[in-house]
Amino acid sequence: MYPVGASSVCCAVCNAVTAVPPPGTEMAQLVCGGCHTLLMYIRGATSVQCSCCHTVNLALEANQVAHVNCGNCRMLLMYQYGARSVKCAVCNFVTSVGGSTSTTDMKFNS
Repeated sequence: MYPVGASSVCCAVCNAVTAVPPPGTEMAQLVCGGCHTLLMYIRGATSVQCSCCHTVNLALEANQVAHVNCGNCRMLLMYQYGARSVKCAVCNFVTSVGGSTSTTDMKFNS
């Protein structure tokens, strides 16, 4: 949060100074994949670098992502449309997505 009319804002965590976008700019949020900090960015950006851990995060619009449950631990995973597989950040299992159902998915569905 910052006062109306401010030209920049200082992060309370890392002290990084960031320029404030012009009024009326549409913003979006994502959680950093590296340190789990909530990041705010200008909608339409394709990637966002975390000012805390410097991880570059993909910034996907809601219509560019899909969800699947991990084939091992059943954690809900988000992935980009068109991906053939997604790796779970919790258990490192790689779940196939898309065209065919994997034997692992069939094992949990039967």
